[in-house]
This record gives sequence, structure tokens and C-alpha cells, in this order.
Amino acid sequence: MQNRIEPTGWMQFFLALLSIAGSGAVLAQTPLPSSAETAALVAKLELHEAEQPVRESKGWHKPKLIVVRDPGDAEHRAWLQAAAPDTKLVFVTDNAGALAAADKADAIIGFCTAEILARAQRAYWIGALSAGVERCVTIPAVAERGLLVTNMQRVAGPVMAEYVIAVTFALARDLPAYISSQASGRWEREPRGAIRTVSLEGRTMLIAGLGGIGVEVARRAHALGMRVTAIRASGRDGPEYVSYVGLPDEMPKLLADADVVVNTLPLTEQTRHVFDARSFSAMKPGAFFVNVGRGGTVVTDDLVSALKQNRLGGAAVDVTDPEPLPSDHPLWHLPNVIITPHVSADSSDLDQSRHWEITRENLRRYAAGERMLSVVDVKRGY
Repeated sequence: MQNRIEPTGWMQFFLALLSIAGSGAVLAQTPLPSSAETAALVAKLELHEAEQPVRESKGWHKPKLIVVRDPGDAEHRAWLQAAAPDTKLVFVTDNAGALAAADKADAIIGFCTAEILARAQRAYWIGALSAGVERCVTIPAVAERGLLVTNMQRVAGPVMAEYVIAVTFALARDLPAYISSQASGRWEREPRGAIRTVSLEGRTMLIAGLGGIGVEVARRAHALGMRVTAIRASGRDGPEYVSYVGLPDEMPKLLADADVVVNTLPLTEQTRHVFDARSFSAMKPGAFFVNVGRGGTVVTDDLVSALKQNRLGGAAVDVTDPEPLPSDHPLWHLPNVIITPHVSADSSDLDQSRHWEITRENLRRYAAGERMLSVVDVKRGY
């Protein structure tokens, strides 16, 4: 009989391994970057710059007031304010605070709800503090008013890639079973885990969604000696360390060849429920599945069935559908699954500081009417 892995045991260990920290504490310990360092970061992350200055957009006007999610300490509030000295920044901590200040806002950073946008009739720019913006861009007012939306694409790529490699190693070495033994005080060289221990060198990793996150995952997997393939909707271009880039209609063939499948897809009408029973059936028996994209890209019941039927060797999910995952959901109780509560992009002090560094740079650019970074294609949803 297989051991049941209790989330409270190995989960605490795993979260500690990922060094998760609160954003306020992280920011307080992070030196404020210079303009030159920010420019170097923009270049390193290869952030896309808009073709024209925002001042040439029909909806832009010199901002007098911008609502900003509070970074958590006075030093960073002053640092952000210095980027737009002629604009009043109103720092708020929640949707209620943003809603209260929205009627006078020329832009809003860190909040996007239908109620806030309805109140913020003067606002033109919505600055998201995450890469995923599906909940924002599907609000009718965004398209109807032609609002400018920016996000954190590529910013979280490096730390999310580290998360993917961490959980892939954990699955490949059956660490959940060993951590369960540790929690019970059992010295077991061969614990009765559900995962067959494998070596990653020479194995194939398929990355579904070769964007900013996917490229960083591919870079690290290649360095480990893995063969990397990918799926990309926008074309076949990819870095040299990706051996093959396929289009979405090639996914069944590529799934069958992969030992590890990493889902980094955004949630759009085209990607919703793309990982269903048919996709899991197409995967190589015993393959691992890692999801750091969006929960809605996966049919969760089909994932559970594939794991119970041993179609998959194991899975690691940082995002789920529904989310949060209900405490009585069967996914919690499978011995070959690692579940984390949507933290892969928050697991580093480096990542937190970069979010605010890019936010500050876009704030400076918007106030000055310059070309913005990481503008979202509202029609595509990312």
C-alpha cells in the first residue's frame, strides 16, 4: 500500500526550499537600483518596447494622479514618487482603496476590476504587477475604451524557471516520498513512493508556451543535459538551445516524445482546457507534468484521472482550476503530486525587486510620455 503524503509535512519543507518571503520584508532588504542598473535589466530581460511614444496615443494626457499598489515601506514609496515628480501618487493596499481614489486617477498600477475601471473614467494606463492579465483584459471596458495595459512578462521568468527545475528534480528523485518518511521518523532507503526515480540527463523536456518563462526554463534544462522541444503559437523561432519549435497542431506528436512536459501557457480562448484527457493520453507513459501557466489551461479532473491510472509518473502544479484548490479535492491526496499555492513567481527576493524596478521604469516613461515596456495585446490576451 502506498504512503499518503501529507501536505503539511513535505509542503512546509518544499516552500522553505523555495525561500518564499513576504514582499514588504524583501523590499526593505533590497538596495534601490540606479537608472543605469534598470536600463541593464531591461536589456537583459529583452523587454519589448512599444513602437511609438505613449504621448502619441489618443488616450494619453499628462498624468496628475496615479493610483499605485503600496510597495510596503516609505523608502520605496519615495523612490517610486521620484520617477514621476510632477504626478501625485496615491498608495493603496486593496481594491477598496483603489476604488475610493479611482475617480481622479489618470492611471492605475496593481489593480484591475470592472468596478475600478467604471469609476476610473480618466484612466488610460493599467499597469499589472503580474504576467497573467486574463482577468483584466476580458473586462469589456478595456477593449471598449482602448486602454493601455502593461504586464510583467519576462520579469518573473528566471525565478519561475528555477521553480520548474526544483520541482522537476523533486519528482525525478521521488523527494515527496522521502520527505513523508522524514515526517514520520522512518529511515527508508526505498520508501514506497509512487514515482519511479529517473535521471534527467538525456531526457526530453517539452515546453508548451515558449515565451519569457519558457525560454528561461529551456535555458536551464539544456544546461542540465536535457533535450528541449517547445510549442509556440507565434512561429517556429526559438533559441539555439531548443532543438525543435513546433506549432500548436503538433502538440500530440511532441507530447508523445517528452519525458517532462512544462506548461507555461497564458489563459486564452485558444489555450483553455488544452491539457485534457486526450492530451494526457498522448503523453509518454510515466512522464512528468509541471504547470506554472494557468489553472484554466488544464482540465483538473482529467489530470487526476491520468495520475490515478498511472498514465503520468507525477505532477507538480503551482496553479489549479479551481483556485484556491478546495481542501477536499482529490488532487491533494495523490502521492505523486507536488502542489504549491501559486507562488512560483513570488519565490525570490530578486523577483520582487525586479517587479518594482520595471514598474518604476514604466511609471517614469508614462509620466514623460515615452515608449512603454511590455504592452499587452488585448485581443490576444497577453
